[in-house]
Amino acid sequence: MKPLTKWPALVRGADAARQCVRLVVLTAAIAMLFSEGASAHEVRPAYLSVQEEAPNEFSVLFKTPMQGDARLALSAAFSGKVENLTPVLSRPTGDAMVQTWQMRAVEPLEGQVVSIDGLQNTMTDALVRVEFASGDVWIERLTPGAPEATIPATPSRWFTAATYFKLGVEHILSGFDHLLFVLALLIITEGSWRLVKTVTAFTVAHSITLALATLGFVHIPSPPVEAVIALSIAFVAVEIVHVRQGRRSLAARAPWLVAFAFGLLHGFGFAGALGEIGLPAGQIPVALLFFNLGVEVGQLLFVGAVLALVALGVRRRSLPAWLDLVPPYAIGTIAMFWVIERVATFEIVGKGGI
Repeated sequence: MKPLTKWPALVRGADAARQCVRLVVLTAAIAMLFSEGASAHEVRPAYLSVQEEAPNEFSVLFKTPMQGDARLALSAAFSGKVENLTPVLSRPTGDAMVQTWQMRAVEPLEGQVVSIDGLQNTMTDALVRVEFASGDVWIERLTPGAPEATIPATPSRWFTAATYFKLGVEHILSGFDHLLFVLALLIITEGSWRLVKTVTAFTVAHSITLALATLGFVHIPSPPVEAVIALSIAFVAVEIVHVRQGRRSLAARAPWLVAFAFGLLHGFGFAGALGEIGLPAGQIPVALLFFNLGVEVGQLLFVGAVLALVALGVRRRSLPAWLDLVPPYAIGTIAMFWVIERVATFEIVGKGGI
């Protein structure tokens, strides 16, 4: 494999390869910008948590996305007979409406079909998590095309493995900040062996912190982590500009070191997402392992897609030299927007704490 920015073996002429890379990066950056901005309220998933507190009695939490004062018109329903033991309490959290109540399953919850009414009229998904007093946990992602699923009697290890693997793939492929960081690494990394070392270093690093944070050995608040993740993307974008200007910094000479250092932070980001989902009692190693494998497979799919687009590039004649700076500036602009947006969500230090 030749350097990603100079890949003449895959197309006729170095100019064709360079123009293809520019188009790939620019297109990806613009798509991410519009995905995060124009329809951000639809991208956030709804979340339904049902936890057994006593035999056949469950505490329910239902979180639905909001835009301003309006929330998505979604409601949870079960096919069997259930009855509410308490009124539904609602409270807004800024970008979502959280509803909580207690219910009793007159008929066993196992075997019932749970559905999110109204989901078919949206562009978002809904994550459903049901935890029984025995420690068994069932998790399923519902979509507009499949807004219902049957709660199994006893989730097997294979079911848990498949569920968390799928969640890992979906998380990385919908995590535009993680993908943009990987894309920046691909641009700044020259040579096939360096690319292998860089991707491996990123994988090893975020696997370490994902495990440590998920198992409770390390805890870092999510808002600062998300802000620094965005800052890591901006840092690599600046390094790409330096390379374009003929200056070779440490990031260009040893990108695997940068990938490992920032990969530790990205692992905390993955752990935050997994923490929201939760891990099934008795099957934590299986769930953690397959979630991480799903993240790795999704990451490799993204890398493969980028390299495939480069290989299928269309020959173009010379374009203005300044176009070489468009990809890093586009990536850096998006990253700094995320930095500002995420820092703005930090809680202000007030009386007696944060």
